[in-house]
Amino acid sequence: MKNKKIISTTNAPAAIGPYSQGVIANNFIFISGQISIDMATGKITGGSIKEQTERVLKNIKAILEAADSSLNNVVKCTVYLKDINTFSEMNEKYKEFFKENPPARATVEVANLPKDAGVEIDAIAILK
Repeated sequence: MKNKKIISTTNAPAAIGPYSQGVIANNFIFISGQISIDMATGKITGGSIKEQTERVLKNIKAILEAADSSLNNVVKCTVYLKDINTFSEMNEKYKEFFKENPPARATVEVANLPKDAGVEIDAIAILK
């Protein structure tokens, strides 16, 4: 695809498998699912879902900035929770990052996540 560009930044955790942090295609940015990895240690940060959600969204923000975009341009997120009972805690932190005109979103409970994370979020955004 001639309109495909891979996004990679050292300001977010490197991919832990055969995928890209983000891909630009046809004026959209597709951000791979992010978990709360500490870039220095490669381990999950934050004991609470609130803390993990903050790290995840900061990772997404860094990838968007590497693509010359921002959280304001996110149109869709999917949130994967290991425990749906942590939904309220995740939502409290999530809304701090999307104060106005939040993106469309789906939230699902999953059996497990990479590195035993409590939350994973992927995103789709538009270019500026």
